[in-house]
Amino acid sequence: MASPVVAVRRVPLACSIFVALSLPGMAFAQPTKEAEQDARIQQLEAELTLLKNALLQQQDTLAQQQAQRDADAAARPPVQPGAAPLSGPGAQASGAIAQHSALPPAGKPRAPIQDTAIVSGDSHFSYGGFIKLDMMSTRTSDGAIADGTPGRMFYFPTATPVGGGKGESYTDFHAQFSRLWFGVDRVTEGGDTVKGYVEFDFFGGGNSNVGNEKFSNGYPPTLRHAYVQWNKWLAGQTWTNFMDLGSLPESVDFVGIVDGTVFARQAQLRYSTGAWSFSLENPQTWYQAGTPAHVSSGENTVPDVTARWQTKGDWGHFSVAGMARELRTANDSTTGFAASVAGSYKLGERDLLQYTFSGGPGLGRYIGFGMAPDAYLDPTGELEAQDLYAGFAAWRHNWSGNLRSTLAYSAAYIDTDASAVGLLATKRTQSWRANLIYSPFPRLDVGAEISWAKREVAGGDEGELARLHTTVKYTF
Repeated sequence: MASPVVAVRRVPLACSIFVALSLPGMAFAQPTKEAEQDARIQQLEAELTLLKNALLQQQDTLAQQQAQRDADAAARPPVQPGAAPLSGPGAQASGAIAQHSALPPAGKPRAPIQDTAIVSGDSHFSYGGFIKLDMMSTRTSDGAIADGTPGRMFYFPTATPVGGGKGESYTDFHAQFSRLWFGVDRVTEGGDTVKGYVEFDFFGGGNSNVGNEKFSNGYPPTLRHAYVQWNKWLAGQTWTNFMDLGSLPESVDFVGIVDGTVFARQAQLRYSTGAWSFSLENPQTWYQAGTPAHVSSGENTVPDVTARWQTKGDWGHFSVAGMARELRTANDSTTGFAASVAGSYKLGERDLLQYTFSGGPGLGRYIGFGMAPDAYLDPTGELEAQDLYAGFAAWRHNWSGNLRSTLAYSAAYIDTDASAVGLLATKRTQSWRANLIYSPFPRLDVGAEISWAKREVAGGDEGELARLHTTVKYTF
């Protein structure tokens, strides 16, 4: 057994050996940790440099884009008095002549409506519309137009009373033709153009249908357009291809020259190429069965087919359209045809002529808010296409850059068989109107229009309507 003295001497020796062995490892570990920290710092410095360069490149790109936009804006030529009116997606855009730039003053950039994108990717979102107040005073010679019906809100030819009743007068205010639209469009990587469009107003078919005039005057939206376009194809609801929008004159009334106007919005599939366009459209037959009332059959199996050709130049434009239709009831069927020519012609620096003439058996519901039936049952019970001829002509004069007038006449003739449909069926309508519209600045219109209309039925009774119609309209 070892002595206590020897044991004590062994403890310092073991400690010395342990220290001698540990010091080299500790000395080696310290340089390794410092090297890792240096490498990490170098990596962070490299990442910061890349981020700085990316930010500088983005700032240069934005500066170049802004410079290009400023150059494009400066290159736009000023619009002179007598130039074409402002255009927009709606048929009733402001008719004012643009004389002032819509860009904000230099050095005062306009703040965005919102900073975040409404649509993602390469799509472009747009919106617009107008706010319109209509105020009118109406006088009828032979009876009253029922309150809350379309005839009290705008010119509706078949609403003019006839028959020798007591003349009536009334005043109506409303803002139901105010309008909103939304669109999204994009160009794909393959070069395809795609667009979606939705538009609505607050008409709803008349006050008596969906709203009231007691205290709230609340009216829900009414669908006008809803379609998608892909290159040359269009699918959805919009104006009929048989209609020439460019021929419609400016009016304080909703349409004004209703008697002679092709007017229909409906679901369709359309193809356009160059000057031509073709469509298959929603079929619907309205016919008379022994009375003046129009009856909807709902029996059609073939869509309405239309074709239109148009040419235009600095002189104006001209179009020709044709249509073929199946007219069908539960017990019989026939075929309807119609043709239409329309256009505009510049008479000088400040004058424009606009016109449309249409006719044919089966034209029916495509004219004047469906004033005539598409067909009727003759005395033997057979279905006959209804002959109808209609048209209008309008002259617009720009008195100055912000003051203009339109004088227009429209008429329709229905070859009514009184023995088949009765003496109260509409046979002929016509109307005159003249307006004066002032725009204190582009997109704000203040106007007044006087109009006179006359309706005649198959039995010979007549009725007249006179109206003073004023409006305030802001297009945005």
